[in-house]
Amino acid sequence: MAQALQATPFLPSLSFPRSTTTSRKPNSLSFRTPTTTPLKNRGLKITCARVGGVEIPNNKRVQYSLQYIHGIGRTRAKQILCDLKMENKITKDLSEDELIILRREVSNYMIEGDLRRFNALAIKRLKEIQCYRGIRHIKGLPCRGQRTKNNCRTLKGKRVAIAGKKKAPR
Repeated sequence: MAQALQATPFLPSLSFPRSTTTSRKPNSLSFRTPTTTPLKNRGLKITCARVGGVEIPNNKRVQYSLQYIHGIGRTRAKQILCDLKMENKITKDLSEDELIILRREVSNYMIEGDLRRFNALAIKRLKEIQCYRGIRHIKGLPCRGQRTKNNCRTLKGKRVAIAGKKKAPR
C-alpha cells in the first residue's frame, strides 16, 4: 500500500515532500505549476483611449481626459468640445467615429513632444543671447519678477545649511 505524501509548505509554489516510500529521493523538490486561465475568461478590457499619442483615462469625462495631454488645459479642452459640437460624456462611451474626429481635432494643435521641443529651444535661445531671462534660467532662479528672499524653493532647491552661522539668541 502506498502511503500518502505529507507536504510542508515553504513558498506558495514550492513544497518539500516527505515520503516513506523508496520510490522518491528524500531531498527532492516538487514544483506546483500555477493554473492559468485563458485571456478570454479573464475579461480583457481596454482601459484607455489613445489621443495625441497619450492614453487618456476612460472613466472621466472627455473635457478632463483631454487635459492629460501636455499642451491642452481647461480652456483648450472646452474649445475643442465646442468646435466639434460634441457633448461632454464619459470617454469610454465615445464611439469609434467620435474618437477619430477627436484625434483629428487634437492633431491641429501643438502638443506633447513638439511643444516641449519648442519651449526648450526658446529657453536655449534666451540663454545663448545672455538676456536677463536667460541668465535667470542659467542660475536656476525665477525669471518673472518674483522675490527670492523668502520663497522660490522649487527653483533654488533644498536649503543648504551654512557652517558656522548661528541663530541670534532671543
